[in-house]
Amino acid sequence: MGRDHAHQNIRVNAVCPNEVDTPMLRSGFEMRGFNPDTAIKELGTTVPLGRVASTEDIANVVCFLASEDAGYLCGSLIEVNGGKPVT
Repeated sequence: MGRDHAHQNIRVNAVCPNEVDTPMLRSGFEMRGFNPDTAIKELGTTVPLGRVASTEDIANVVCFLASEDAGYLCGSLIEVNGGKPVT
């Protein structure tokens, strides 16, 4: 899509996050009988940066992509993963 629309000055990029501390992630842990705070803390140990992403972490990347600072990015997949490969 990036290639298809670049000539229209439309940049197409994708944000690919790993686990993000959201109400949906927390409720998933609760439904499985886990304490969400404990489970998210443990999950954070699997991330090289040592924590699960916050919604602000993802929003910052989206804001960057929407800015002129990212004016030459087109057709990119941006992994927001704290160093943990997106699977």
